[in-house]
Amino acid sequence: MSGKIRAVICGASGYTGAELLRILCSHPKVEVVAATSEKSANKPVTDLFPHLSQYSSLTLEPLNIEPLLDKGDVFFMALPHGASQKAVNSLYEHGKRIIDLSADFRLRDPVVYEKWYKEKHGYHTALSSAVYGLPELYRESIKNAKLVANPGCYPTSAILALFPALTQKIVNTADIVIDSKSGVSGAGRKADLALSFCEVNNGFKAYGVSTHRHTPEIEQELSVIAGTDIKVSFTPHLIPVNRGMLSTVYAKLKTDIAIDDVSAIYNDAYKNEPFVKVLPKGMFPDTRYVSGTNYCHIGLSINHNKTLIVVSAIDNLIKGASGQAVQNMNLMFGYDETTALESLSPVVP
Repeated sequence: MSGKIRAVICGASGYTGAELLRILCSHPKVEVVAATSEKSANKPVTDLFPHLSQYSSLTLEPLNIEPLLDKGDVFFMALPHGASQKAVNSLYEHGKRIIDLSADFRLRDPVVYEKWYKEKHGYHTALSSAVYGLPELYRESIKNAKLVANPGCYPTSAILALFPALTQKIVNTADIVIDSKSGVSGAGRKADLALSFCEVNNGFKAYGVSTHRHTPEIEQELSVIAGTDIKVSFTPHLIPVNRGMLSTVYAKLKTDIAIDDVSAIYNDAYKNEPFVKVLPKGMFPDTRYVSGTNYCHIGLSINHNKTLIVVSAIDNLIKGASGQAVQNMNLMFGYDETTALESLSPVVP
């Protein structure tokens, strides 16, 4: 496309909205023309996020679809689960391009969605046209999509960890275990006693044990990759850091295969992927090195029980949310996929 596309961010007062604003301010082909927030309507963006000084003239407004229709070419929907459905459907019916960061259009089966999210899904036509927005799996479909369902952070880390092994059928699809840890920002920007400093600092706990809503999303995509129904044991944990996500995945190998051969499979699968880096043998990811970036780092090992252990690390707010959303937007509009997303972590070892 020539010229700049006009972006609207709905739900811009949360962490994902703020990261979208930050990333897009350096995108040469995008202008953010509107940003919405119900709780902070009529406040300048810089009242909430002083570091976003480029948006000093942008004021948050209530989410009213009709006035926004003529403003935007692409709509980023960073609304809570359940709240996104109606707004997304309205934009979809008006032919707009949409990237939804909620879970409302990720699960292809509305019955599964209703079971796990306790919400009725009333927009099956839009749901049936949504493309799951993991570029490493669905790049070509994303390019032509009108509605992209941006993946969850836990599913992103787990799916990327398992994709090559399942594609090459080197692991048993039964008894896959996914053990994940996330920074507190994964719970969103809200007042919640359980997420306050004194409740989280110096602690480390599992949550959503056997009930976390990302479970069916992980199972849906792994089943597509493997060509068979997959159920996983998935347990998330909350760690006392602001951001970052690390998943350790365990899967039994089908045959006696050497770690060098597994590494070759992973390197071949991701050789053309700009944001997935398979680490050298013996090295494992550290969330510090992906913090603030759109990268996923992967480390591999095989233990004495012939179990493949895959460790993946992402920034839950970037590759797990806003960065991936911009990556999807780049694909949808024919831009280089990496535009505005190649920054490295500022960590000093």
